[in-house]
Amino acid sequence: MAVILSIETSTSVCSAALHNEGKVMETRETHLPQSAASQLTILIEQLFSSTQIEKNALDAVAVSGGPGSYTGLRIGISTAKGICFALQRPLLVIDSLHALACSIASPQKESLLCPMIDARRMEVYCAILKPSMEVVTASHARVIDETSFSELLVHQNILFFGNGSEKCRSTITHPHAVFIDKIYSTAADMGALAFQKYRAGDFADLATFEPNYLKEFVAKTKKV
Repeated sequence: MAVILSIETSTSVCSAALHNEGKVMETRETHLPQSAASQLTILIEQLFSSTQIEKNALDAVAVSGGPGSYTGLRIGISTAKGICFALQRPLLVIDSLHALACSIASPQKESLLCPMIDARRMEVYCAILKPSMEVVTASHARVIDETSFSELLVHQNILFFGNGSEKCRSTITHPHAVFIDKIYSTAADMGALAFQKYRAGDFADLATFEPNYLKEFVAKTKKV
């Protein structure tokens, strides 16, 4: 038995889930914009109350490590680190785009997966994965134009999804480009990846790990 608390705050959806050996036991989420700071710990408390699992029974904490919302990632990772420090449990970091790819049910084996998270304007955070989750192109920030992914689309279908994909529909028009109306992932989708990392002992360093922003973080200042 391996009980893992998963936390996902890379987009506007804030969510938490409890998994046992990769299988979801209970999940909570909220779709209120910018709600992670006020709602995440409440969702986590609801999980333990609903399942009647003691916090000391946790074996690890998994968190979406980026890319995604700068603020959301900082809140999620800070919360996960705090729980790990308090309980002396390992931290498992899951790529946000890989978690999003896991939310696609039974994709065709001959297709590639391209999860996309909006990075504003015509830029997205994206990756190319096989249905087996083998990485073809690692997570990166990319400005989308008419030639994007053309070298891969010549040979096979690519499934585009996530909250960054909608703005790409009118730009990526290759007949092998397939857009799926799946715009976000939740902590419930992280179970299998988290359990794989737990079994492999692939733990993040609590003291030094920082979110994978992919782009330099620039703090905004309010106009006076």
